Amino acid sequence: MHCVILAGGSGTRFWPYSRTDRPKQLLKIIGNQSMLQMTVDRLRKLKLTKRIYIITRKELHDSIASEIKGINLENIIVEPSGKNTAPAIGLMSLKISANDPEAVMGVFPADHLIVGHRDFEKSINQAHRMVKKHSGLITIGIKPTYASTAYGYIQFEQVKSKENLGGYRVKTFAEKPHEKLAKRFLANGDFLWNAGIFVWETNTLLSSMETHMPELYEYLGEIKKCIQKDKPFDHIWNNITPESIDYGVMEKSDNIFVIPGTFKWSDLGSWNALYDVLTKSKDGNVVRGSGMVLGGENNLVHSNGRFTAIFGADNLVVINTEDATLVVPKEKVENIKDLVSWLRKEGHEDLL
Repeated sequence: MHCVILAGGSGTRFWPYSRTDRPKQLLKIIGNQSMLQMTVDRLRKLKLTKRIYIITRKELHDSIASEIKGINLENIIVEPSGKNTAPAIGLMSLKISANDPEAVMGVFPADHLIVGHRDFEKSINQAHRMVKKHSGLITIGIKPTYASTAYGYIQFEQVKSKENLGGYRVKTFAEKPHEKLAKRFLANGDFLWNAGIFVWETNTLLSSMETHMPELYEYLGEIKKCIQKDKPFDHIWNNITPESIDYGVMEKSDNIFVIPGTFKWSDLGSWNALYDVLTKSKDGNVVRGSGMVLGGENNLVHSNGRFTAIFGADNLVVINTEDATLVVPKEKVENIKDLVSWLRKEGHEDLL
């Protein structure tokens, strides 16, 4: 299986620790390795892995090339510009199928936390077997442990079949729900969190794009000719409309299956998500770096280089870096991206 890691994201919800040139996937959010290095190491352990690729934006290429171990430099692919996940995955499908026409391709986010390698490998092996049997598009879902409003959901048909090898046909994809709807999803028992992990044959994926994303498929055909002639294709890429693989293909195809993963998973999509997985004091506080909390509960302090204190306050996220300080109530952390947009609009590029 050819493993593709999507590593072009900007990680705006981890501002000010995450910056344009040092996004979340390159940071040591958990432990002593970057999230991207942890992902590479995880995939190298899979017995099915044939080759690992990283697709990213050009601003991150040099950092990835110099910092990430266990991957060949020629397998770090630069997309001309960020166009969301569908074009990036389509481009990688072209490159992989050029040398391996019947290739199986796995797609993995660069910055998710996965605990339980044996269960993770079991899910990927199941997906691989299903691809070979059904020639379908396989995704990995995670059984919800609470009514999350931060994750997308996958609804599946609750009909067990030996033919599906432990997987289920997908009924529908649901966007991040409000709390009441999330609780209903949890009670129904036929919804999984969308982990953004996919397995398919490259030809099956490209065929689905031809059906459901004909404009992108046409552009990819032109790009393929450029690749064969070893010519740049930026002028074609610039015409592509950004689109996610979920919306462009997965929500429209009728040959989608889901494997319920049993490993522990978090997309670490916000400071709250990080707080949830870290060890807490008896008062529910987390202090990383130099700092302390007195007379307060359920706070997160992340201080990079200077002492940071919270006194008599609860449910705050306080992030200190060399050039910026963020103080935000935990219930508002999802809005940090709006702050980043404001900084960009006001010309504070030095803080981005």
